[in-house]
Amino acid sequence: MTRAPGNTGSADRAALSLARLVPVPEDGVGERYGPGLVQSAAVGARSLGSPLFAQDGLGPFAGLSLGEIAEVAGLRRIDVVAWRDFDDPEAGGSELHAHRVITAWAEAGLDVSVTTSAVPEHRTVVRRNGYRVVRRAGRYAVFPRTLLSGACGRIGTGDGLLEIWNGMPFFSPVWSHCPAIVFLHHVHDEMWRMVLPAGLAEIGHAIEHRIAPPFYRRSRIVTLSASSKREIVERLGIPDRRVAVSPPGVEPRFTPGGERSHQPMVLAVGRLVPVKRFHLLIDALVRVKARLGDLKAFIAGDGYERPALEALVHQHGAQGWLSLPGYVDDDRLLDLYRETWVVASTSLREGWGMTVTEAGACGTPAVVSKIGGHEVAVLDGRSGILADGPDAFVSALEAVLRDEILRRRLALGAVEHASQFTWDATARVALAALGAEAHSREPG
Repeated sequence: MTRAPGNTGSADRAALSLARLVPVPEDGVGERYGPGLVQSAAVGARSLGSPLFAQDGLGPFAGLSLGEIAEVAGLRRIDVVAWRDFDDPEAGGSELHAHRVITAWAEAGLDVSVTTSAVPEHRTVVRRNGYRVVRRAGRYAVFPRTLLSGACGRIGTGDGLLEIWNGMPFFSPVWSHCPAIVFLHHVHDEMWRMVLPAGLAEIGHAIEHRIAPPFYRRSRIVTLSASSKREIVERLGIPDRRVAVSPPGVEPRFTPGGERSHQPMVLAVGRLVPVKRFHLLIDALVRVKARLGDLKAFIAGDGYERPALEALVHQHGAQGWLSLPGYVDDDRLLDLYRETWVVASTSLREGWGMTVTEAGACGTPAVVSKIGGHEVAVLDGRSGILADGPDAFVSALEAVLRDEILRRRLALGAVEHASQFTWDATARVALAALGAEAHSREPG
């Protein structure tokens, strides 16, 4: 199931689809942003991988498929520990990322077993996409239970371990007896105070910033972007050479197609939780609507902030044009990406912003808050606009919605940028990081 590094079928399809979707304008803009830029989308995908494998210890695995990396490194059985499962109603980008990576590992023949928290009304043990999932403990009990299981040798004794550190760590360096890597998408920092009462927030912050880091300074961390790496190094004190960057992929099904909405349209996708700051997006959309007159908007996703956000929509009298449709399935999400004129995010903190590159692969530009993860998911002025503050966000959103030439130029850049990212490359870099750890344990 693995693709050779030079296989660029999805990028070629995206480029051809975009060429059909965006005709060359009569004013000559296409000479600057037309076929040449479209073709470079495929070129970007062909070159993907080599810079990533230039990172510390990954060089020996450059150009190898997942199966070859596993064979060279002696990796057959891998344990994964994670806070939430992909089936959890509150699953987000972290869970999607893990699911894509370990699915690729399983398809390459690795025996992967995930230990995570229970999901209401779901079976305790399931097999999904070729890997095994064990969901036994509660949302918070999963941490001490996993630590106890590791100490007793029930996990962390195979050929490799992947810990997903999503806020609260599992302290795998204390109990793991095999080569291990850690997925850490970003530092949570002020997020603790956004979701927990004062006392608990201080405890969470202290664990992340002061208690846990000394245990992980010899671990190999894999994060999504250079900006996240910088935060991990500067705020947690993890040595620079111990942090590898592996951007998330984009599924091949995300390509330009269908028809754009005839009405100006804005889309946001994500869990309805405080860190996404959808209240700021709603305020911005109301201001843009007042300036444009005609607008419709969707905020797709679910979460515990739904009642407050719905109340805010009603407070603005925006329920006629601003919809919160809840969770949308894969087919509907693809349709929305292709219909909307722009995808938007006002998030406070992201390791990347996968919905931005998914939409970009569909030829949809982005207007997003200027934060670490967004600064690599969006190329400012090329695939979208990074807005620093509420007023700048409103102005950027209005500019992209009003200016068709700007939208077309950013659409071309968005497809070019998104074409560089595949889940195969993401999974290979992560497995290479684990392979490097395995090699470092070999005698001599």
